[in-house]
Amino acid sequence: MPGPLLTVTVSESTQRGAVTGPLVILGHGILELGMVLALFAGLAPFLKRAEVFVVIALAGGVILLWMAISMFRSLPFLRLDLTGEEQKPKNLIMTGILMSLANPYWTIWWATIGLGYIMHSVKFGIAGVIAFFVGHILADLAWYALISFSVAKGRSFFTDTIYRRLIGGCACFLVFFAGYFFYSGIEKLV
Repeated sequence: MPGPLLTVTVSESTQRGAVTGPLVILGHGILELGMVLALFAGLAPFLKRAEVFVVIALAGGVILLWMAISMFRSLPFLRLDLTGEEQKPKNLIMTGILMSLANPYWTIWWATIGLGYIMHSVKFGIAGVIAFFVGHILADLAWYALISFSVAKGRSFFTDTIYRRLIGGCACFLVFFAGYFFYSGIEKLV
């Protein structure tokens, strides 16, 4: 799903290399493990409430739109630094957690599809839930490792212009998803 997690993976992979994807997904996986445990602890009925969906959709739309506007504003000044000299220290695991939380799709996915998968996998006991969770995280890891590896290895082909276009494209996706979340939240509200 194009969103904050993918955007930061692409951006950071140009400087930090192929390790970016796995570290970001480690943070994402920690958050998802917390969500699975929270669902079992009784969060599931709360997430199914219409007013919770509306709040998540509208607040998430605002966050995604703010991120997209920030990205658009930075485009004229973006410069691809392949040396890493100007790299700001950033904990990629914490980034994975925060960027997952910043994406309303993540919460909505867990409140709907993810919850459905959990309910189905629980029929097979704890082994079923573990198998679902491990498979889900391994799929995320494979995809984001491929993305960060591709960006890191292909960075010699990047120019500042291509980098700006790539970040601009990610910002466009964020605007699209912000609009989708605004629409979904308003539609559910009325």
